[in-house]
Amino acid sequence: MTPRTLSEVVDRASVVVCCGSGGVGKTTTAALIAMHAAQQGRRSVVVTIDPARRLADALGLQGLTNDPSPITGPWNEPGGAGGSMSALMLDTKGTFDGLVKRYSADRGQAERILANAFYRNISGALSGTQEYMASEKLYELAVEGDFDLVVVDTPPTRNALDFLDAPQRLAHFLDHRLYKVLLSPSKGIGRAVNVATQAVMRQIAKVVGAEVISDALAFFKAFEGMEQGFKERAREVDRLLKRPSTAFVLVASPRSDTVTEAGFFADELARKEIAVQGLIVNRTQPSFGVALGDGAGEGTDGPVRVALSGSAVRARAETLAGTALGDHYRCLADSLHLAAGEAEHLAGLAERVTPAPVVKVPVQPFEVSDLESLRTLAAVVFADTSDGYGAGDSDAQQAHD
Repeated sequence: MTPRTLSEVVDRASVVVCCGSGGVGKTTTAALIAMHAAQQGRRSVVVTIDPARRLADALGLQGLTNDPSPITGPWNEPGGAGGSMSALMLDTKGTFDGLVKRYSADRGQAERILANAFYRNISGALSGTQEYMASEKLYELAVEGDFDLVVVDTPPTRNALDFLDAPQRLAHFLDHRLYKVLLSPSKGIGRAVNVATQAVMRQIAKVVGAEVISDALAFFKAFEGMEQGFKERAREVDRLLKRPSTAFVLVASPRSDTVTEAGFFADELARKEIAVQGLIVNRTQPSFGVALGDGAGEGTDGPVRVALSGSAVRARAETLAGTALGDHYRCLADSLHLAAGEAEHLAGLAERVTPAPVVKVPVQPFEVSDLESLRTLAAVVFADTSDGYGAGDSDAQQAHD
């Protein structure tokens, strides 16, 4: 059965991957998803690979490391849900070092690699290394860690695609013929490679320096025997990302560029046969309405929310022009117009991720800077209804009338 609310999506998942453009509240969203799980009695951890390091600020912490840091909250208190929440900041080199130690035949092999200058350079700076180590850290926490839910805050959208592709790219590289030539000390550059290849290596050495080439060859020699472990691990990570219990949640704002990016990512996931499990749109215009009394609507037993008509509000503003109340009506009419435009702009994206639930989070009157403000926002995000986007869309559509 397809989840109808964001709460159901998170409750069923063991991994949640938050994707979207930069500056749309993705880091905060990842943190509040982990918080929601902790409040439901689950053991959650949130991982950020966002170099801006905003997650620690949202959690009210001074800093995060590559190891999970426990977050104290109401779930820890007597009578609480009994869950837990932790957070960490990916250390690319530290994670790579851990893999080297895991797959080295002995301590000597690990020490040779870790001390190698070429390795020290690529372990933190080589293109794609960060993305693969992020997926490796995800696997480590999800499979080997003591957590029920791992939430990943990815880089901006197109880099997040690198995050998805990194495990397969590493496996393909380790199967590549050139890599196998470089790896083998008995059939390597110094003995079996033809004269033309040696000439190419000499030309490269003139550009980057002979010492760099020497360090690189020493690294590949030291790496011998470890590639099978790395390949299998990469394939396991890829399988984890494609499990039914891994949920991809898009995060966007009403801006056209972020909606476009979210649509691009949804299409890329579809090509990989991965479904978007949820869409969160932050900083939307509030959907204003009128709360009627108990039983006011036929067949109801509680407050009924009725969408305001944008044209009626505008007409009322014109009638009261020149008065303070008229100014308020005019501001309300403008807000309704903005909300209607946002809803129309988001409708196409919502349709592309159907039947995933869509949650619109209105602009809040506070900054998320500590645990309490994060809890307040989480209550807004997870106050979702079964009709999700439809309710907001209906409000905005009527505001056009």
